[in-house]
Amino acid sequence: MNAAPPRIAVVTFPGSNDDRDALLALERLGATAVPVWHADDHLPDVGAIVLPGGFSYGDYLRCGAIARFSPAMRAVVDFAAEGGLVLGICNGFQILCEAGLLPGVLRPNASLAFISRDVGLRVERTDTPFTAACSPRQRLTIPIKHGEGCWFVDDDLLAELEARRQIVLRYEQNPNGSIGDVAGVCNEQGNIMGLMPHPEHAVDPLLGSTDGALILSGVVEAARAAALRVAAVS
Repeated sequence: MNAAPPRIAVVTFPGSNDDRDALLALERLGATAVPVWHADDHLPDVGAIVLPGGFSYGDYLRCGAIARFSPAMRAVVDFAAEGGLVLGICNGFQILCEAGLLPGVLRPNASLAFISRDVGLRVERTDTPFTAACSPRQRLTIPIKHGEGCWFVDDDLLAELEARRQIVLRYEQNPNGSIGDVAGVCNEQGNIMGLMPHPEHAVDPLLGSTDGALILSGVVEAARAAALRVAAVS
């Protein structure tokens, strides 16, 4: 008998606008995508969580600064502390940084202009659940759409992150001024990752690229493996 599809939560905040895209992309890749509202302080039984793109709480104060205090984020923090897989996309990345789950801050683009286009990325690590389907140094084409995507840390912290191999994705041609051309980072344990590009918009070939499926399928397969481990001991 085939195992049930892995369940992956997608958290919707007021102002999220890529949550349905993330739900659809995960379903197409074989998961059962579970919507979670920002006011829910308990997560359903899921194997991973995706924080989608958008403009949570209108991006007041700073992008992600209010969303970090939502009841759902308290549950996300607990889930991550237990080793649960968490992926933040664009605004989701901003929220994870504001919540202290990932290093750095996201500042306005160096151009001070909103950018929406495909970008080339280089995979720096393939030993994370998020990039397990990629090849070392593989080039990916995934779209960005953000006004505050300039990831920033000071030189000392950047050196520490480089040494700990927490840089997961880099831009081939830096579109926003991010330090070190960084497009995606993970935490030291490797179970949390944030990236500014939108993999959920690069799953259908009609959109020009399916490279985003490599990132999201890594989440799906990691959640599937976690569910199988739980089933084996229960």
